[in-house]
Formats: sequence, C-alpha cells, structure tokens
Amino acid sequence: KMSVIENMKLGAMHQVGEKWWNGLLPYLWRSQESKIEERADALLKRFKMDHMRGEYAGTLSGGQRKLLEMARALMTEPRLVMLDEPMAGVNPALKQSLNEHIRGLRDDGMTVLFVEHDMDMVNDVADWVVVMAEGANNEKVVEAYLGLHQGSSLLDEVQL
Repeated sequence: KMSVIENMKLGAMHQVGEKWWNGLLPYLWRSQESKIEERADALLKRFKMDHMRGEYAGTLSGGQRKLLEMARALMTEPRLVMLDEPMAGVNPALKQSLNEHIRGLRDDGMTVLFVEHDMDMVNDVADWVVVMAEGANNEKVVEAYLGLHQGSSLLDEVQL
C-alpha cells in the first residue's frame, strides 16, 4: 500500500538511496530526495492530483490511476511517452481530462505514441495515424475505424 506521492517518487531515476548501503547514510540522499519530491509535487499539480497526494494509490478510480501513471512516467523527463489504450475503461467524465493532458504533452514538444481504439480521442490528438490489424496494414480496418466516406481529417495523414 503506497500513497500517491510515494508512487510518484518511485518513478525518479538514479536515486542515490536505491543502494542499501547509501540508504544507511541520509546525508548522501536527503537533498536528492527533496528535489524528487518537489518534481513529484509539481507533476501532481499539473495533473490536478495534488489534493490526492497522501491518499493510497489503490483507492483511485481507473481514470485517476491512468493520470497517476502518466505523471509518474514524466518523473524520468522523457522525450517520448508510450501509452497503451489510455482511454480504455475510463469514466467518460475523466476522458476529457486525460485527453487534455495528452494534448498538453504533445503541445510541450513531447512525442506521444499511443495505441487507442477511441477514434474521437485519436482524431483530437494525433498528428498522423498508422492503422493495423494483426500487425499488418489493412484498408478495411481504416474504413471501419475512420470511415473512408466520412471525410475524416485523419485520412490525409493515415499511413497504410
């Protein structure tokens, strides 16, 4: 059972205190721990989860967990974030929030690679789309998902 903030701090890389012998000497890791906690707090605020800081992560809803996972992934300061079906199982009320955060990552210059079946989200966020079925290009899948006859704006950017 870990709190939201503890969960966030796990995402930080190269923590001096990870080695058990360093853990015995607080002066080696205390300042780094403080910086990690500041970054975690800033990300929780960005994802509007700062009020949940002390709550157990296990009590969060599915959508809140996905926000926490995204925020924790950013602890490593990546240039690329990969998301597997970020909208799957998410309450419709939280989908808009998730979508805004994903767009925010993209707008900040981060590359966001995702697998998603929610075509409204894909159309809203994606700059270009690769459509595949069982690992292969398939025009019928493009038609089923994007509707070739509907004039979707994504069709101009679809990679077959």
